[in-house]
Amino acid sequence: MDMTKTELKDFLDAKVVQYNNPRFIESDPIQIPHRFTLKENIEISAFLTATIAWGNRKMIIRNANRMIELLGNSPYDFIMNHKEHHLDPLNSFVHRTFNGIDFIYFIKALQHIYKHHKGLEAVFSKYSKNDSLQTAIHHLKTIFFEIQHPSRTQKHISDPLKGSAAKRINMFLRWMIRKDNAGVDFGIWETLSPSQLSCPLDVHSGNTARKLGLLNRKQNDAKALNELNISLRKLDAEDPVKYDFALFGLGVFEKF
Repeated sequence: MDMTKTELKDFLDAKVVQYNNPRFIESDPIQIPHRFTLKENIEISAFLTATIAWGNRKMIIRNANRMIELLGNSPYDFIMNHKEHHLDPLNSFVHRTFNGIDFIYFIKALQHIYKHHKGLEAVFSKYSKNDSLQTAIHHLKTIFFEIQHPSRTQKHISDPLKGSAAKRINMFLRWMIRKDNAGVDFGIWETLSPSQLSCPLDVHSGNTARKLGLLNRKQNDAKALNELNISLRKLDAEDPVKYDFALFGLGVFEKF
């Protein structure tokens, strides 16, 4: 599509308004953390939901619901206070290649982070850069796997410094950090700024971004994410990732 920068911004801003509203929640995995009010329950349920957010969206929502049920619908309390035998039912969980072994390790790693690293927000804040959280994602992965772990589970947390677009963690960070007056994103991590966020780059948002001239690189990897970051910051440096709603909505709902 050939548009001037002003026309493109106006077009995408209108799409943000169209999709960044509570109706978006009904069909999106973000509905899972929206059940909770306690900060730790919101961020833990969001982190677990984002971890399995690939594939069919109805299946993601169904399996994320099951995860939370297996944690007694009180994820923070479960993580901090569970006994070893409480983990046994988690063995039955499976979502694509993420299984009970992975789920149990995630519970142990999250307990380690809350007990020894002051929680998820503190880890990201400690390693954040003024204009990026990609290095912080790398450090989260290092901390997440600093206790004894099954090697198979490492693939379930991406590392941008090894070339990944880290779509699922960037989505989680959007949920936690973006100040959203529309009631979709939570904005409960006040030590970090929406200006540091990167767009959750997937097939839909990537293809839409290419059609709009925001992205040239063919692969959806860390280099493409950096290119998209630059384009979106030109449109809105303070809240670049609001355009995730436009790119995703155009791709998924309008088959743009």
